[in-house]
Amino acid sequence: MKKIIYILSAVITIGLGSGCKRTFDTPNESALDPSIVFSTPSLAEPAVAGILQSFGETNSYRGRYLVNYGINTDVEVYNSLKSTTGEQARLSNYNTNVDNGQMNTDNNAWAKFYEGIERANLAVSGLRKYGNIAANPEMAQILGEVLTIRAVLYNDLIKGWGDVPARFEPIELATNYLPRSDRDVIYKQLLADLAEAQNYLPWPNGNAKTSSVEHVSKAFAKGLRARLALGACGYAQRLDGTVRLSTDPDLTSAKMYAIAKKECVDIIDSKSLKLLAFKDVFVKLNEEAGAAGLESIWEIPFSENRGRVIFDLGVRHTTTDKYTAQARGGNDGPNPIMYYEYETGDVRRDVSIVSYEWTNGIQVPSALSRQYFGKYRYEWMKRRVTNTNDDGLNWMYMRYADVVLMAAEAVNAIDGHDAAAPYLKMIRDRAFPNDPAKVATFMTAATVSDATFQLAIENERALEFVGEMLRKADLIRWNKLSSKLNEAKTKLIQLENRQGKYATVNTKIYYKTLADGETVQIYGLNPGETGVPDASYTLNKTWTMVSSGEPTSYWESLFIKDPNLQQYWPIWQVFLNNSNGLLNNKNLGL
Repeated sequence: MKKIIYILSAVITIGLGSGCKRTFDTPNESALDPSIVFSTPSLAEPAVAGILQSFGETNSYRGRYLVNYGINTDVEVYNSLKSTTGEQARLSNYNTNVDNGQMNTDNNAWAKFYEGIERANLAVSGLRKYGNIAANPEMAQILGEVLTIRAVLYNDLIKGWGDVPARFEPIELATNYLPRSDRDVIYKQLLADLAEAQNYLPWPNGNAKTSSVEHVSKAFAKGLRARLALGACGYAQRLDGTVRLSTDPDLTSAKMYAIAKKECVDIIDSKSLKLLAFKDVFVKLNEEAGAAGLESIWEIPFSENRGRVIFDLGVRHTTTDKYTAQARGGNDGPNPIMYYEYETGDVRRDVSIVSYEWTNGIQVPSALSRQYFGKYRYEWMKRRVTNTNDDGLNWMYMRYADVVLMAAEAVNAIDGHDAAAPYLKMIRDRAFPNDPAKVATFMTAATVSDATFQLAIENERALEFVGEMLRKADLIRWNKLSSKLNEAKTKLIQLENRQGKYATVNTKIYYKTLADGETVQIYGLNPGETGVPDASYTLNKTWTMVSSGEPTSYWESLFIKDPNLQQYWPIWQVFLNNSNGLLNNKNLGL
């Protein structure tokens, strides 16, 4: 009873906390009996917001997980790599310490995720007991939301910490302390939960709730189930320290690919979502449109005064200006090699990667070793950010392009590359909207065999999802985390020395401000732009990693230890100390 009251009282003014943009009237205390709460939609609905509140807390997704998970890889890096011993750097360079100053607090992401899970467990229990789910679609949708959001939290716990305690019932005295569970147990429960949840949830725009991407829909439940299935049948560092596939007969590649295929094809066939022009996806995100039925499937909701997506991951503004009152952005950025991974004409590059920052309201070149994710921009917002600590932009957790590429991967594994080719072609057609010949050439090379097609998908996901922090989990499940980081290290050395495909990249860039008084035009970024341009380019800058202030061993800072020895963060010391001796970090390469 006290737990139920706590959940409800915590979310009455949730719009001020997590930013999920939902507010609720305060119920009188007599209405807080669980039999009333979980049989009344208006009272049960705040339980969903209560879970989302745990997402928006200071040290949860908002200020710790989103900025620190997913780096370093061949695609995304911590932008201050030279600080190899700094606490934030150690979260990214595969040398993480259990007493990390960024994470080792009792209100950090680990605690907040489990707080959200406990709230979800209480809600699931109450809804199943009192909600009359079979006869009440409104209550059933709330249960579907809770099951799906709980799966999000577990997905991110597994991504961050590997094998974690499995809690699917409200805490009791006997379950107050639990050891790590084999992640296979969690995966199987989540796959079952999402199979159930999708039956309760409408498609995008199926009702008033699902007209917004801040509410989960059938498409998101299916897409998340596909993502979990691919993770469950992939490689991972296990409790014994080895990197291997699951041995659980319920999680074989054949069974998991079948789930991923079905879920993704169902979404595509529903025609409830669509691919937008690539730039439009992120302009709409930054404009905070929130409309369902486009490319965004589900977003972690933040209010204007909560959330640090641009603050941590966006194009940097070194000073305040007409777009923002916070001089922030760019804690993380693209690996410097990524700018040169795109083929000429790929419209995704200049949206995904920005080689300038803003100073005094004007764009100026940044540095080869410090570029930015162009998907998150203050200047694309419809409002000026006035809060000095938070920007309030939602985090796009899943979009339709991910579903399409998961479909391509699963169909290739089951039916072969010819059957899978149309899905990959959808993404390439958008990347090269004015060059069908280039798309055709690419598809011919990609469809030589199932193996070449899988490699094409792996490369395509790198190009498509820069800055969306999907790469690390992808590399882990493909068993390529270590090899791709070593490959990136070699490429960084070649880039610095202008060797191989980087031979015609200029070591100096030239730039000028255009007539609008704020836009920079840069010569020398692209291969082949050598020599000195015309006299209108009055400014120049050396474009190497060494000259930009990073050490000559920039590439050595990507990883300190073999990434396969520490694919996950350790459980932080504060939680070990309070686990009654049941939690540990054995075999995690510490």
